[in-house]
Amino acid sequence: MKENQKKQPAKRIQLVDVVLERKGSQLFSGRRVRSPEDAANIIRDFIGDSDRERFVVLGMSTKNEPQVIQVVHTGSINASIVHPRDVMKALILANCASCVVGHNHPSNDVTPSPEDIDVTERLVEAGKILGIDVLDHVILSSNTFLSFKEKGYM
Repeated sequence: MKENQKKQPAKRIQLVDVVLERKGSQLFSGRRVRSPEDAANIIRDFIGDSDRERFVVLGMSTKNEPQVIQVVHTGSINASIVHPRDVMKALILANCASCVVGHNHPSNDVTPSPEDIDVTERLVEAGKILGIDVLDHVILSSNTFLSFKEKGYM
């Protein structure tokens, strides 16, 4: 060490275990998610009647069996900021092969915003890198839903 350099204090590194903590469970009458409607119903049951946008990820096995569901972000009345790292975290920890993402529009208009389309594209790309297929994005209202896959947005 050079004489004119001061000795730097040591940096403490946190030792951590990253775990998936189970908060409860939800019954699903089918064994597999076979349609966008199946995914929308699971997500709707999980979200309930929220007055804020709630962005949810539903992780599935290689056989499209639901493994994990998580609210990734709760937004304001008309917006939700979603980061791919937050969506993919639970999927990685639960060893999911694929997912469907979804969120509610409290306005009951299921038309996707430009931001909804952009987030979906980013999630699909992140999923490709991680080997997790993003199968669909559903937008929910109180009585209907829109599937990005069915409408050609992805």
